[in-house]
Amino acid sequence: MTDATTPIALVTGTSTGIGLSTAVSLAAAGWTTIATMRDLRKADALEAAAAQAGVALDIRALDVTDHEAVASTIEALVAEHGRLDAVINNAGAGALGTIEAMSLDRVRAAMEVNFFGVVDVTKTALPHLRASRGRLITVTSVGGVVGQPFNEAYCAAKFAVEGFMESLHPVMKSLGVAVSVIEPGPVLTEFVANSDADREALLTGADPAYLPAVDSYLARTRQAFAPGNAQTPDDVAKVILATLTADDPAFRVQTSPAATAFTAIKLKDLDGSAVTGLTTGWVSAQV
Repeated sequence: MTDATTPIALVTGTSTGIGLSTAVSLAAAGWTTIATMRDLRKADALEAAAAQAGVALDIRALDVTDHEAVASTIEALVAEHGRLDAVINNAGAGALGTIEAMSLDRVRAAMEVNFFGVVDVTKTALPHLRASRGRLITVTSVGGVVGQPFNEAYCAAKFAVEGFMESLHPVMKSLGVAVSVIEPGPVLTEFVANSDADREALLTGADPAYLPAVDSYLARTRQAFAPGNAQTPDDVAKVILATLTADDPAFRVQTSPAATAFTAIKLKDLDGSAVTGLTTGWVSAQV
């Protein structure tokens, strides 16, 4: 069992990018970090980053779309360490393409990993987070606030996550658990490559009439994700760690001024305090 003074965190989706940087950053800050990924054959980059930082990680396999795996992983880590103080929901997958040419199976797959996986990990972890009065942090996206072209399935899932967490926030706050969502803009990771963000993939099965819109979208995307425009995963990990350790973290946290400006187009309540302040009153004891 871990020393009683050492906080315990579970991070999902840590093979690359934001999840990798977050797991290493938490470990460097003194957290016992259980870093999970779907395929342990992709753990080399995480192991190398941990070695370079001089930190130890507990790396485990976890497919967030597998309920039995979610349940057994959380049960095992609580049995071994005695408690769970924080969950960082980071696992996710892109789903670029026009909905007209996208199969419903692909849409459902995007919802499974980006939404239902988050729901399952959250639901399973909540009794332990209530016991520790811990933290629940979920990496969403500015695409969870502003719908974006050729990202219908992805943004739908991220919108769902934001609504789920915003609804959960006041109830969990009344029980001592802080709930936050992290909204990055463009980040220099393998995410775009893993999402098949290329002209051929977007046009597969689509009417040629989509071609001008696809070319415009990809030109804008290449510019947004170019070095100097996009954040690094380490930048986002710093925001996650700051949110995790804040005395009273905001519900909604953008990771850069650019992300704040983008979400401000839609949201005036940038940190979520007006909405969650209102709904907190709905579940507060009446005197």
